[in-house]
Amino acid sequence: MATAAVVDAGDAPDPTVRNLLEQESLKWVFVGGKGGVGKTTCSSILSILLASARQSVLVISTDPAHNLSDAFQQRFTKFPTLVRGFSNLYAMEIDPKVENDDFSNEGMEGFLSELTNAIPGVDEAMSFAEMLKLVQTMDYSVVVFDTAPTGHTLRLLQFPATLEKGLEKMMALKNKFGGLLNQATRLFGLGDELNEDAMLGRLEGMKDVIEQVNRQFKDPDLTTFVCVCIPEFLSLYETERLVQELAKFEIDAHNIIINQVIFDEEVVESKLLKARINMQQKYIDQFHMLYDDFNITKLPLLPEEVCGVQALQNFSRHFLTPYKPALKRGAVEEVEQRISVLKTALQEAESELDKLRKGKQVA
Repeated sequence: MATAAVVDAGDAPDPTVRNLLEQESLKWVFVGGKGGVGKTTCSSILSILLASARQSVLVISTDPAHNLSDAFQQRFTKFPTLVRGFSNLYAMEIDPKVENDDFSNEGMEGFLSELTNAIPGVDEAMSFAEMLKLVQTMDYSVVVFDTAPTGHTLRLLQFPATLEKGLEKMMALKNKFGGLLNQATRLFGLGDELNEDAMLGRLEGMKDVIEQVNRQFKDPDLTTFVCVCIPEFLSLYETERLVQELAKFEIDAHNIIINQVIFDEEVVESKLLKARINMQQKYIDQFHMLYDDFNITKLPLLPEEVCGVQALQNFSRHFLTPYKPALKRGAVEEVEQRISVLKTALQEAESELDKLRKGKQVA
């Protein structure tokens, strides 16, 4: 087994997301990871930061359990909406399920729904292809995807291959039953609804979009994937799986955001928190060992949720400047602060004891 090369501190990649802001050619940014690690907060903040560097930014939620509206505290729909307080940042929430608005006539809808049922995942893929076609006509400088938990995301990234397979099946059916299909449509009086050429044109058009998007997704100048995780075993495992799958799909990934980190703060006296800090540090070290060529950004665990544009903007500074505790552990000021915290806790405990004693005397 090859030994990992030791990276000097000076050679280590910048522990921020500045590289994403500086990559002017970037067109698609996927943000993904395990459920509950803070993907939506990270996507929202990345889109805010990109809006300060690019002409126009669109952030899209493809997670059926949409949280973008909660993050920005503004209602979003399946149409791009300008985010309050910005002139160039738009957001939309889409359901990655096929919408049959396109197939308004009954004959076409029935035929295509039969085919999509025969090919697992093709309905989501077709919906995603339609959405990408729509987004491409809107001409945003960069599009940020707030994706669903890992399994769904990987299915989404497989969509070019899934659709390719689906189109091959459709073409095979068309070649096999084309003449019969035309006779059936005339027999049942469906006219040109299932016209061979119309259907073929529709499928070929879809194929062009797939091939174009597939080429863009595999181009590291245009597309990158940001993995969001927390410093725990399951999240480390899921991130490793995600990075491996992305490599298989030839999709670039060189940014990892480790969220909810408890830093060795000056006032931490809790045994539980100290145990968590030690546990987290073990996994943070593993992240650095496994991904020594990645930009790894560590974000602090906050006592409150990050909701609303102002809170997102305030938190965004940790994406650009590595977080540092206010005081250095062991310094005179830090020890004085700890003594002050302990004195306050002692006074509160004594006050509570007095109340209990008085209550016991009354009883």
